[in-house]
Amino acid sequence: MSAVIVIPARMASTRFPNKPLAMIAGHTMIERVWRLGKSTGIETVIATDDARLQAFAQHLGANVVMTSSHCLTGTDRVAEASYALDQHSIFFSLQADAVLTPPWVIQEVLQAMIKDPAIAIATPAVELTGEALQQFIADKQSGSSTGTTVVFDLQSNALYFSKALLPFCRKAAPIFRHIGLYAYRKDILQRLTHLPESPLEKAEKLEQLRALENGIPIRVVLVDYRGRTHGSVDRPEDVAFVEKIIAKEGELIL
Repeated sequence: MSAVIVIPARMASTRFPNKPLAMIAGHTMIERVWRLGKSTGIETVIATDDARLQAFAQHLGANVVMTSSHCLTGTDRVAEASYALDQHSIFFSLQADAVLTPPWVIQEVLQAMIKDPAIAIATPAVELTGEALQQFIADKQSGSSTGTTVVFDLQSNALYFSKALLPFCRKAAPIFRHIGLYAYRKDILQRLTHLPESPLEKAEKLEQLRALENGIPIRVVLVDYRGRTHGSVDRPEDVAFVEKIIAKEGELIL
């Protein structure tokens, strides 16, 4: 089974125009994420619809697949790229703003896919503990929609993902934060993007619920960030946040 990491990247974000080329502690966002992918030893490809980003990525030495400007989501862009990368059977979607993703998290999710051919989709999650747990609970109680929780069965298959705090705890129970990265079998990835948006997906604004609502299981892979802080760049003001983390914790690979 051959795996590839695909980084879906677009320049036309309404909240953060030209985001992939934003500078973060001396390096562009897209370079950081591309190098994170490459550090795993797995082929890493950038998928974009923008000629400027294509030229910049190729200058870095990256492989680029050009995709349609009509892709609505990163998953759609990875799915489109999968037709050009047909030699691969497993596709890992690494968001272009996921600059704090530890390479070992990617490797552990892909290892789960390789070891168990029955897994259709795999995604990582971390157990929240200590200060991180208390802050997460406080944020949710204040009405924050940032951060997704996941609950799963005894075989580690996802039961549900939510922006709400799950599970509701009458007694102490572990709470797991979902990390929005996915590995897909090629046929499942291509099938997903042809399915209509599902009711719970619309309600929660979580596209992974489309898979669950259509009976496609998602394996949850528990990972350890080894003291690193989780985070990504959604808006311009997030740049300072991740730069502060990098200054405090050091670079992951650069």
